[in-house]
Amino acid sequence: MKYGIVQFTSDRGLPPAIAAKAAEEAGFDSFWVPEHTHIPVKREAAHPGTGTEELPDDRYLRTLDPWVALSMVAAVTSRIRLATAVALPVEHDPITLAKTIATLDHLSGGRVSLGAGFGWNIDELTHHGVPKAKRRTVLREYVEAMQQLWCEEEAEYHGEHVDFGPSWAWPKPIQQPRPPVLIGAGGTEKTFTWIARSADGWITTPTEGEIDDKVALLQRTWKEAGREGKPQIVALSGKPDFDALARWEQIGVTEVLFGFPEKGEQWVAEYFQRLAGKLNITR
Repeated sequence: MKYGIVQFTSDRGLPPAIAAKAAEEAGFDSFWVPEHTHIPVKREAAHPGTGTEELPDDRYLRTLDPWVALSMVAAVTSRIRLATAVALPVEHDPITLAKTIATLDHLSGGRVSLGAGFGWNIDELTHHGVPKAKRRTVLREYVEAMQQLWCEEEAEYHGEHVDFGPSWAWPKPIQQPRPPVLIGAGGTEKTFTWIARSADGWITTPTEGEIDDKVALLQRTWKEAGREGKPQIVALSGKPDFDALARWEQIGVTEVLFGFPEKGEQWVAEYFQRLAGKLNITR
């Protein structure tokens, strides 16, 4: 089982390139950042953590662009994976986003993982013209269309929400036929059916609770869909619970992510070293 670091980036926090470099030096396998293009002032969507329109943290208003942030990370690291937890692809043009992700994967030596969400903030999606009842369909078409651009010499895609004729697009990602696509969403049968059809794995949510039965349901849904191998399963954690970590590894969790407090560069670097020691991470 691998271990990664997730940073809730903001314009007043530790620059992600600094945090990621410290994480790599401590031996962690991956570095993850979130995405919100903006937060509408007036919202009807309830935050999954608070259950109301109230946000638990004002960093939601201040998140950095994930792909710019990860490009900065790529420039100062050589091994750690560059990932999103989670990005919102449907808030972008799919052809342009495919170029961005392919370029980052190409220049980083094949280190990108696309963690994507359907989007809990319906008001945010609405500003981008995404029908709330169609957000899963739109994301599926985006993933399918981007994969065509990533792996076909002459790519084309014809869907309800994405439609383009034969086209050339380089660079191609080093990872073929696509960088891993993981879905961060509640662990439901509906989510797992979507993953088994269109993605490569699942990222748990911060409010998920016990995941044993959910992991088993995903694995069963994956197998019933005729997918080969096993899905990637990325679990969010607080402080290390070694009994839970051992159980998660046994049931098929492939990676565990840890956050960290908003502190200065030296404190964070030392924290990563202490955490790596507790987890017996070897570089």
